[in-house]
Parts: sequence; structure tokens; C-alpha cells
Amino acid sequence: MDANANSAGGPAGVSLEHEQVIDLALSAGRGVVWSLDFANDRLSWRPGLDELLGVPGADEAEIRARLAELIKPLVVTIRATDVWEDLDLEQSYETPEGEIRWLRFTARRSEGHLLGIAHNVTDRHEDRRELADLADRYRLLVELSPDMIAVHQDGAIVYANPAAVRFAGGDSPAALLGRPITDFVDSRSQSDMFERLNRLTVPGATSDPAEAKFVRADGTRCAMEVVSVRTTWAGRPAFQVIMRDVSAQKAAETALRYQAALVQHVSDAIIATDAKGRVTSWNPAAETIYGLPAAGAFGRRVSELVGAPLDPAAVLRNGGVSQETHRAADGSALSVRVSAAEMDGGFVLVCADETARRRAERQYSTVVASLDEGVLVIGASGLVISANPAAERILGIPEVAMLGSSPHEWPVYAESGQRMSPSEYPSAQVRRTGIAQQGRVMRVLRRDGRNVWLSASCRAMNPEDSDLSAYVLSFTDITERRAIGERLEHDATHDPLTGLANRTLVLAELAARLHGPHRTSTAVLFIDLDKFKVINDSLGHTVGDRVLRIAGERLRRAVRRDDVVGRLGGDEFVVIASEMHGEPEVRALTEHLRDSLTRPISVDGRKLHVDASIGIVLAAAGDPRAADELLRDADVAMYQAKTLGRSRYEFFDVELRRRMQRRLRLEQDLRDAVRLGKLWAAYQPVVDLRTNRMVAVEGLLRWTHPVHGAVPPMEFIPLAEESDLINQLGAHVLRVTTQELAARRASGLDVDLKINLSTRQLDDPALIPDVERALHTTGLPAKALCLEITESALMRDSALASEALSALREIGVRLAIDDFGTGYSSLAQLQRLTLDTLKIDRSFVMRLGDSADAEAIVTSIIAMAHAVQLTVVAEGVENEMQLNLLRELGCDQAQGYYLGKPMPARELWD
Repeated sequence: MDANANSAGGPAGVSLEHEQVIDLALSAGRGVVWSLDFANDRLSWRPGLDELLGVPGADEAEIRARLAELIKPLVVTIRATDVWEDLDLEQSYETPEGEIRWLRFTARRSEGHLLGIAHNVTDRHEDRRELADLADRYRLLVELSPDMIAVHQDGAIVYANPAAVRFAGGDSPAALLGRPITDFVDSRSQSDMFERLNRLTVPGATSDPAEAKFVRADGTRCAMEVVSVRTTWAGRPAFQVIMRDVSAQKAAETALRYQAALVQHVSDAIIATDAKGRVTSWNPAAETIYGLPAAGAFGRRVSELVGAPLDPAAVLRNGGVSQETHRAADGSALSVRVSAAEMDGGFVLVCADETARRRAERQYSTVVASLDEGVLVIGASGLVISANPAAERILGIPEVAMLGSSPHEWPVYAESGQRMSPSEYPSAQVRRTGIAQQGRVMRVLRRDGRNVWLSASCRAMNPEDSDLSAYVLSFTDITERRAIGERLEHDATHDPLTGLANRTLVLAELAARLHGPHRTSTAVLFIDLDKFKVINDSLGHTVGDRVLRIAGERLRRAVRRDDVVGRLGGDEFVVIASEMHGEPEVRALTEHLRDSLTRPISVDGRKLHVDASIGIVLAAAGDPRAADELLRDADVAMYQAKTLGRSRYEFFDVELRRRMQRRLRLEQDLRDAVRLGKLWAAYQPVVDLRTNRMVAVEGLLRWTHPVHGAVPPMEFIPLAEESDLINQLGAHVLRVTTQELAARRASGLDVDLKINLSTRQLDDPALIPDVERALHTTGLPAKALCLEITESALMRDSALASEALSALREIGVRLAIDDFGTGYSSLAQLQRLTLDTLKIDRSFVMRLGDSADAEAIVTSIIAMAHAVQLTVVAEGVENEMQLNLLRELGCDQAQGYYLGKPMPARELWD
């Protein structure tokens, strides 16, 4: 920038008398006017700038350089601002003479120019510095004050000095800021505090010193002298509180009052005498102990009053304490411990009446002698100095032999079975730490060779004695109680029938082997006895229990010493075998266990046979699964073994768990599907082979899962069979299919309905009412309904099946035997049962044309059925050859994919 201090006082074409300059001068106060022309970067100023800059008479170049440097921030900023916008800048500036000045530059931008005023504001900064110095001195005074000083506004703390922070137990003021002041004021002092504050209505108002209870960080209360001052904080009303802890002062005052009252209220007689032994003070306790009022004691010799020679000087010469026998006014003897001290040319005697204590000690000796608890008193040397009769009896050592002996010489064992070091004995620990020992359980070997379990406690004879000169060791014989406890603990962790580990102990052992300090690879074998239910139900629980005990004992004998055999309940056992490496080793163990179990069991002259289904889990050391999860996986594997045919074993793997989890989810979803009506009926045509006309449909249940899609019947029907759902499913199919078919028959469709009955439905007492209700509700004729029962269901309980079929026959429905040829097929069976239809199993139909045996069997079945007037239906027809051959063999009806797949009603008939 170029400066030009011409006679006009500014650059050409720019008048420094412009009204903008006048405005600036008025807003900024008196000062020197300057200007900057942006076009040619010229700087101009009015006279007086050299004085302002502390360079009077300086040339223009120096003034220009100094001014340009000082306003540089303004120039940089103003180029980015709007026209006519004002800017202020204050700069500290050192003159060539070393003087520090504060200069204020006020500027405004117009078109092409920057106009400004510069003036000296050093005085104002001087005032601010003095105020800052004063504030610093005040703040330092507050910070270093031993009194606690805090400021609270709207009930919350906004400032606390270090003394207040220490009182509140904080590390820094931040821990207190924002907390209610009432957090630190006792609730009983808060109402007085608010009343004092309400009286401070103007700034600077100060309360009189008052006492209040404050709460320390540890919750204790202390007395404070408090002065409150009305002040401001951040421009808003607040209160400054100065607090001084007067707890020590209060305690000192209390101590003085206590000491003054002590003489009047202690239980010991306190007697003051002059140098000649004449009484000058006789407290109330002395009146009570000796039976003499103070008025009658003053001025008399103390020996005369206590009924015995008492020379305070002699007591002092003999150590200051003596044990004496005094006499009360009524002549009764008193056992008194006398302590003497010199005071103000005389003596003070403290006479403690120990008559009752001495009497109690004699009674105590009698009581200790009669206790069932053993008591030994051990001296400072560590030797027994007394023993009561119970100690003799429990330890089997006569008192004369115990006196002078050391308990450290006796063989003592810890609960773990290891011999205890003498330094671990209760008496040694009390001597070393001074802390009483309570209920230490230990075993002592008596001289007669018998072990006795003790619950021992030890403490100092007088805990107030710092030298621990004697100890009392007391102990109780807990041998019998411990034996009972061990039996109870055993019963809590063992199966009462077999004596094997129960589930609780099995899980604890398994967790220790998997995750304990001595973790190791482990095999878990979940064993379920096959055929046990038959034995238990047919021969009774007594025989069943004997079989379980024998099976458990055989398993226990078949495993290694460190393996665990447990019974989980019923006929379920578990074996935990450690250090098992790989499947071959586990297979060998499993075969060995099965060989042990399958040997005949002789009970009451009978030879019984059991086998086992076994699920196996192999777990490496540190396996992340919990013990109960591992046991669950073994159970899953055992269930898989049973599903695959029993009397076998299966290893668990992740895929098996996935299948079981899917099975469990599907079972729950199936329950919901039944409850919410999400199952639907499909129908498969049954064709008359003489007319090729559809004469019936078989109603079949279908399930479309919202996640898994279509679930095959071969998957969800067994789920229903194994749970209580099959009866609900059967009732649902009966209700839906009869309703749909009745509606079709009403429209002129002449077809019958065939529905399968499961094995468990024959046992359901609701079956007959359900059938009657469905026929009555829908109007479907009974003869149009044919219920199909599998051959295996009939053979499971033929008497029950015959009863159910007879009841159904009375209703008028027709009956069919399904899957004929897969069970105990016979003409006698067909004659005995009141059936209408026989269905040849698909396994025979599928082999027609490929097997002469199949054709012969089908021919025989047809002939057998026709002999007893049964209609014959062949199921599973897959091609035309099978259909033609069945027609040639005289089969009445057929169904299968060749004739029509199962489909919804609307697709079959619409």
C-alpha cells in the first residue's frame, strides 16, 4: 500500500470529511481518520496519526508501514464483507520507546474505499487488567481458603473451592457441578437454610453465622458454621456459602462436658484425698459401693471409710494398682481393685468393685466344667494351662496329660485330608494376627486311633490386651453331624435306587471335565434301555427296579475307574468317559457296554433280556458347549438311534441337531396350524375298473408351511402320531372332507369319501361322537363314508379295534383295511372283522408285470377278499400295464398317480 499525506489530508477524489467518516467518528469516539483506496492501494490519514502511533514527526513511509501492519487483519477481512458493513479491531502495539499501547481501529467499506478511525484505548485495558488482577487475587484467596466455599444457583452447585470438593469426596469440582445443594445438607437443617436464603433479597445481603448439619461423602453428619451471601453468577442471582467445620470444636465441648459428668456417672468409685489421706471428693458411685453419702465422707480419712488400711502413697510405690478387700457401711465384704495417682498435692483413687466379677468367675468355672463343648486355655508360651472335662472326653486325653503340652504336637488334618502345618492351627493364627478364628473344621487323630471331627474357634482370653497373653480354644465334636451331612450330600447327588450319580452330579462332573483346570477330551453316552417298559408294565415296578439296579451295576463295572456312570431317571443312564480319542475308541467302549447290558438278567426265576439305544457325543477339551447342552445333544443322538430301529447307537453331528431342531419347530408349527385351521384337504380319485368311472375319493391331509412350503405327509404325520396331535388332525380331516363332499353330492356328484384312521384314533373315545357329528352336521349319508384302518393298527389291540369298528358299523359307515399284505394277513382275520373293503398295499402293485411272485400274491389277496364279499381296491397304480393286469385279475377298484394325483377339491371337480 502507498500512503500520501497531502495537504488535503487524503488521496485525490476522496474527501475525508465525507458523512461516512463523521458517522464512524461518532460511533468510535475521538480519533484519527484514515482511508484506503482499493484501486491504487493508497493509504491516507489525517494529522495526529504519528502522535497516536508514538512516532511524532516520523516520515510518511514509517507511518504508512506501521499503519499498514496494524490494519492488515481489517484489510483481509473487509475484502470479503458487504459494502457499508462496519468492522472493529483492537491491537496491542509497542512504540519505539517500549510503551505498550492498545489501539482500536473502526472501519467501513464503501465503493472502492475503506474508511476508518483509529484511537487509543490503552486506559480501558489498564482498567481491565487491574480488575483482572483483583479477580485473580480474590480467586486465589477463595481457592486457598481452608473454609469451604460454594456458589449455588437455582438450588444447584455452580462453583466449589478445593476445600468444598474435598469435603464432598470428589477429585475435581466437575464432580459437584450441577448437583443439588440439598445433597450435602442434612434434611433437618434444610428448612432453616431456605428461611435464611429467603431473607437475602438484595445483592450483597449477608446472613448471620448459623449452625447447620452437613452430610459428608461417607454419609456421616458434621456441624458447620454457615454464612450465606446474595450474589450473582453469569448475570443471574445466586448465593455464595462460606462453611466452616466446627465438628472438632463441638467434640471438644462435648468432651469437656463428658469429663465433667464422668466422675458423677461412672460405675467406679472415684475418691480424691489430700496429702494426708483425708477425703476431698466422693462421687455417687462411691456412695453406692460403700453405702456412705458424700456429706458424711468429706474430711474423714479414706481408710476409715473403706473399712481397711488404704495408703494411696503405698499403692503408688507398689505399681499404682492393688487388689484389696474392703468393707461397706453395712459390713459386707467387697473385692476392690484400687488404682492411685497423684494430683494437685493429693491423690485420686479409683476403686473398682469386682465383687460381682469374682463371683461370676467362680460361677464361670463351674459352667465351663459342665459344658459339652471342649475348652482349652493356652498361655502366652503356647502351652495348655487349663482344660475342662469335655475337652478330656472329646480328645481322649486326661487333663493332667494336657496341662503343659502344646496343641501343635497333636496330629490335626484339614477337610481336604492333608495334615495341617502348626502355623495353620487356629491358636497360631490368632497369635499371629490377633483376629479371632470361628468355626474352623478339622480332624484330630486321638491316641486310641479314632478320628474325631471338630468345629473349633479360638480367641484371645481378653481381646483388649494388646500382648495376647492367653487364648481360649473351644471346640465341638461334629463327627456324627458331619457323617449325617456327608450322607445328605451323597443323597443329594446320587440316585436313590441305583446309587449312581444323578443329573446334578453328572452335569457338575461333565462341566469340570470340559471346562475345569484338568479339562480333557470327553465322550458322553446317553443310554436308554429297550424293552424295559414291557418288563415294568407286565411284571411290576418291583421287578423293574431290580432290573434297573442290575443294569446300573453292570454299567459301573464295565467302565474305567475315573469314568462316571449316572442315572437320569426312568430307564435312562449316562456314561462320561474321559481321555477318549476318536470314534474307534468310543465304538469299542459302546459295544462293551451293550454286551454287558444284553446278558440275560435273572429275576425271580425268569430270564429277562434288555438292550439299549445309545446316543454318543464326542467333545474336545474346552468344547464351548455347556454341560446340559452336551447332554441334550447325546439325548438327540439316542433318539435318532431309537428312530432307526432301536438296539443300536448313533453319533451326534450338527446335521442331526439341525434335523431335530426342524422337527421340534415343525411340531410346534403343526400345533399352530391345527389351532388356526391352516391345514387343507386333497382328494385322490378311486376308479371302478369295470366302468372306468370315479366312484370315490380318498381325503388326504396337506400342510403348506409359511416358511418351508409344502411339508410332506411322511414328515408331519409321524410328528402328529408321536404327540397328541393326531386325534386333532383326524377330527379336522373328517370335518372338512365330509363338509366338502356333502356339498358336491348335493350338486349331483355321486362319489363316496374314504378317510384314513390312525392307530391312535382307534383309542380315542371322541372318535365315534366326531363321526356322528360330522355326518349329522353335513348331511352326508353314512354309507357314503368309508374309514380305512391299517392292518398294523388292527393287530396292535385287536379287541379294542373290534369294539371301535363295531361301533362305527352301527353308525352305518363302511370300513376298509388299508395296506393289506404288510402285516399278519389271513382269511380268518378278514372273517373276524366286519369290513367292507380291502386295499392291496402299493408295494405289491408296483411289482406287477416285473415279478411273478407279486402277481401271485395279488391274485391270492383278491380271491381271499372276494371269498368274504369284500370290495378290493389296488393303490399305487403308476402305469397302464399295472391297470390292465389288475383288471384281468378281477380287482374291483384302483387309485394311483396314473389315475389321478391328490389335488384340491376345486381342481378335481370344477
